[in-house]
Amino acid sequence: MVGFTGIDFAVLAIYLLAVLLAGLFFSKKEMKGKEFFKGDGTIPWWVTSVSIFATLLSPISFLSLAGNSYGGTWILWFAQLGMFIAIPLTIRYFLPLYARLDLDTAYQYLEIRYKSKGLRVLGALMFIIYQIGRMSIIMYLPSVVLADLTGISVNVLIIVMGVIAIIYSYTGGLKSVLWTDFIQGVVLIVGVTGTLFFLISNINGGFGEVMSTLTDGKKFLANNEVMFNPNIFSTSAFIIFVGAGLNTFSSYISSQDIVQRFTTTTDVKQLKKMTYGNGILSMGLATVFYLIGTCLFVFYTQNPELAQTVKQDQIFASYIAYQLPVGITGILLAAIYAASQSTLSTGLNSVATSWTLDIQTLISKDMSFEKQTKIAQYISLGVGIVAIGVSMILANGEIKSAYEWFNSFMGLVLGVLAGIFVLGAFSKKATKLGAYVGFIVSAILVVFLKYNVPDVTSWAYSLITITTSVVVGQIVSLIQIKVSNVKEKVTEEATVHYEA
Repeated sequence: MVGFTGIDFAVLAIYLLAVLLAGLFFSKKEMKGKEFFKGDGTIPWWVTSVSIFATLLSPISFLSLAGNSYGGTWILWFAQLGMFIAIPLTIRYFLPLYARLDLDTAYQYLEIRYKSKGLRVLGALMFIIYQIGRMSIIMYLPSVVLADLTGISVNVLIIVMGVIAIIYSYTGGLKSVLWTDFIQGVVLIVGVTGTLFFLISNINGGFGEVMSTLTDGKKFLANNEVMFNPNIFSTSAFIIFVGAGLNTFSSYISSQDIVQRFTTTTDVKQLKKMTYGNGILSMGLATVFYLIGTCLFVFYTQNPELAQTVKQDQIFASYIAYQLPVGITGILLAAIYAASQSTLSTGLNSVATSWTLDIQTLISKDMSFEKQTKIAQYISLGVGIVAIGVSMILANGEIKSAYEWFNSFMGLVLGVLAGIFVLGAFSKKATKLGAYVGFIVSAILVVFLKYNVPDVTSWAYSLITITTSVVVGQIVSLIQIKVSNVKEKVTEEATVHYEA
């Protein structure tokens, strides 16, 4: 239609103001210590479930999922089915374990299991470095897209996004972040689902034409894509399913931004509801995004004169800006912004929590809850400013490959980390030395594969890193026990073998 209008701008501005006020409302009670990091025990499981969903769904996914199916393939849709691997493993083995230990952070588990502060610090540092880079890129890429569509300066969009997230992350701790994530997740779900119905209503032949294109038109898998490849390290729907499942599993058990949600309660029933809810939301909305992509293909095939861009990952945002009614455009662009902001606020809070509880407590002994909270607030403020700065450098430096490079390299972090979590949980004989060696060997192996064996798909990395960490770590542990003839005393509550 006419693109981004003054009414849409007003809608976007009102939305951002509402998010800020909501964040401040939920932070009106002064929180200190564990309440700042874990909430006050009043947060319902369904709020936390939507928050996990909003955290895992980055704005890059928002734009690229529809872009992939528009471009002619649903093969990455099988990544969403990986939830059938991640959820059962997490619920069966790790949620009871984490609830039993009443963890403050993900990396506290490493200290408890291996009796090693060094492993706890190592895990925290890797997560913090990864998260700061991720936040910067997640602010940068959607802001560039929105700047092109709205005419608003990319620097202004980045600063506004960052400042709003910093304010309610700084003042209200995890409770404020969870509730604002919930609001933004609901806006995203309603907006995207509504767009799908609007799209279908504007297609000649309706949903039947979309399904015909998807099946008869061979838009489900491209000609060179297969369901299963005997060489499991080559790209196929199967390895995407397995690899994505293990990636999500790694996030559930070793990424502080997700594990922090699990620390809000020790009630295993609530944790299970939380995890199942997130799985249903993730798979459901991903399917909606892929249907939207196919609908966009049909719509622009029927109406080629309406196409405003040929860029695959911008086609959905272009449709939102130029084809949706005035006002609705503002709401949907706000949903894209929401996907960024929820990931950003979560990142700020999780980094501040991990630094304060995993690292600062070693530097400053016997800190009061007030001091812990103040340090976390300063960290969230400082990290937010750094992320804004790095994001603006990326935006003005036109580093278009930054996201692809960062995700392909730093995305390996959680798989390598998850390996030593799995080793510790399943092996009573795993030692600190075994964990270190397993970690190092799996990290070296996967970096070698990335730069020297391009035929191994990145979807196989998590399978390789977790397996390597567990096998190498167990072998080294057994050799150490045999050579030293000393059996380390294990905190059995920190393994899956514990029986109350």
